[in-house]
Amino acid sequence: MKINVWNTILQLSKERGVDTALIINAIEESLKVAAAKYYTHDEDVHVHFKPEKGDLRMCALKQVVECPGNPAREINLTDAQLLSPGAALGDALEIDLPADTLGRIAAQAAKQVIFQKVRDAEQEKIYDEFAPRLGEIVTGIFRRLEGGVLVLEVNKTDVLLPLREKLFNEDFQRGEQIKAVIIQVKRGFKGQDPQVIVSRSTPKFLEKLLELEVPEIAGGTIEIKDIVRQPGERSKVAVLSKERDVDPVGACIGVKGSRILAISKELAGEKIDIIVWSSNTQAYAKSALSPARIESVLILNKAEQTLQAIVAPDQMALAIGKSGINVKLASKLVGWKIGIKQP
Repeated sequence: MKINVWNTILQLSKERGVDTALIINAIEESLKVAAAKYYTHDEDVHVHFKPEKGDLRMCALKQVVECPGNPAREINLTDAQLLSPGAALGDALEIDLPADTLGRIAAQAAKQVIFQKVRDAEQEKIYDEFAPRLGEIVTGIFRRLEGGVLVLEVNKTDVLLPLREKLFNEDFQRGEQIKAVIIQVKRGFKGQDPQVIVSRSTPKFLEKLLELEVPEIAGGTIEIKDIVRQPGERSKVAVLSKERDVDPVGACIGVKGSRILAISKELAGEKIDIIVWSSNTQAYAKSALSPARIESVLILNKAEQTLQAIVAPDQMALAIGKSGINVKLASKLVGWKIGIKQP
């Protein structure tokens, strides 16, 4: 029978960004599923579908035999010749589904199955697009808040920013553009859309912002060795230059602090300490307690990994930091517990 679906296929392909071959395969599969309500005895069903020509045939293939043992797949010679006068024993006879029945099946398939198949293809396309982009920064438009999750639109796809992954002091307005890093991509199951989850609080977000802002990091001249964060409050970034004439701290801070200030602004005013990484634990700890000036660092117990920082009275507040945040982050960065003591 003639069935005009080619234009619909082209339109679906264009609107959903799904290959026409996937849609055609979906239609063929859905026709077979729908035909199962007509062919109920395990018939050998074949679909011949040429959408660009508007041709659609559905038939059951039966072997012409003298005494049929399986009526679903075999037919006797007399009945076969009523359908096709030239039929002979041993022939494989295609028995077409009546046009009116085929029309009902085609319509039913189009309604119930085709769009689900297209949706499945769309979901797979979303996963394939975002899965290779783990760790990449994306910019989305804040559309709505759903159950503790900010829904951002990125390239016409919903991307999820859980409230726990934003900075505590941020308040976004609908329609605002938000940058975040992709931290997880989950496949959709049981009809659910794939989940693309992003974050602004992970150290990875700060790392990627530094790569965008500091060409020496992007180019590999400066290496980020480690990052620790108290999101929205303070971060410490340990860097190392691979070239002797490149100052890693100065390059990251920029002229008059331009580079680090731009990143701090993106992070709602989060303070960012850039320090030089060192394999010497005491030297590393001394730098990690920046912005405080540390007189010396002593190893108290190597087995327990404890250090003692000697700090002048006027530097104590800076060394400890608000609610102890500076010394906590420094300890986390170095990997040793650091105590603060006056001379």
